[in-house]
Amino acid sequence: MSAPPSTLVDKHAVAAGAEGFLRQQRARNGEKAVFVVLLLAALVSVATTVGIVISLFVPAFQFFDEVPITDFLFGANWSPTFANPQFGVWPLIVGTLLITVIASTVALPLGLGSAVYLSEYAKDRERRALKPALEVLAGIPTVIYGFFALTLVTPLLRWIIPGDGEVPQIYNALSAGLVMGIMIIPTIASLSEDAMSAVPSGLRQGAFALGSNRRQVSTRVVVPAALSGITAAFVLGISRAIGETMIVVMAAGLQPNTSWNPLEIHQTMTAFIAATAAGDIATGTVVYKTIFAVGALLFVMTFVMNMISIRLVRKYREVYE
Repeated sequence: MSAPPSTLVDKHAVAAGAEGFLRQQRARNGEKAVFVVLLLAALVSVATTVGIVISLFVPAFQFFDEVPITDFLFGANWSPTFANPQFGVWPLIVGTLLITVIASTVALPLGLGSAVYLSEYAKDRERRALKPALEVLAGIPTVIYGFFALTLVTPLLRWIIPGDGEVPQIYNALSAGLVMGIMIIPTIASLSEDAMSAVPSGLRQGAFALGSNRRQVSTRVVVPAALSGITAAFVLGISRAIGETMIVVMAAGLQPNTSWNPLEIHQTMTAFIAATAAGDIATGTVVYKTIFAVGALLFVMTFVMNMISIRLVRKYREVYE
């Protein structure tokens, strides 16, 4: 005898319910797996940061057990590898800041101008041609920039600057700063252009409707609206300039200098780290620990600059619906 219709309906309902439950369970398991993978990715980045801080600051603290931190920060003589070592890091700070200021003077206005042109003035064909060209500059190895500064920019500066004045030395901060500024232009231009492109078109259309011209719309509407993204681009470009190594090693030289004259030889903090780490330095010595002390100072400088940047970005951030 066949089962009653109600029994068949109940069996089909139970089977459908079980199948739906299994689908929901598989979906939950998939969500848990995705959550675990994303959590591991976040933990890897956090663990990497913690590892960098520990590996950097533990030898740095050991260095400061032997050298007073006041002598390190405010001393005007830097010669850790000499017979009578001096550990005043101020000459390296001067070289780093001088070259960074020169690079920023070149990159910030040119990068922002390029971004404004690409976002507000360039046609689609021009944008498709110019933006990849800028990004090609970002992909050039920094050692090539170093050769460019040493073999072309420095001789050009020595030819341009009058002979009766002070002629730039073969290694000088001006050449390194100019080429470093060219190197970070693509970073600033690309990120700033992305921030400007994210500004709603309604703001532009409203400004044009009030009688503004393209220059006024660009400088008084779009740039202020994208100021948080532009600030982040500036800070990222300056951070890259502070941490650059090959250009300053090849073009600026390796002689610590407290002078602010850009035509003289200067050594930056990154150049010292690269030159000393590549040398024959015994592990565990004070000279060896200077690498970590200088690296820790560089880390603190960039960290403070990024914290200031975050505050500025949050202050000027615009939220659109």
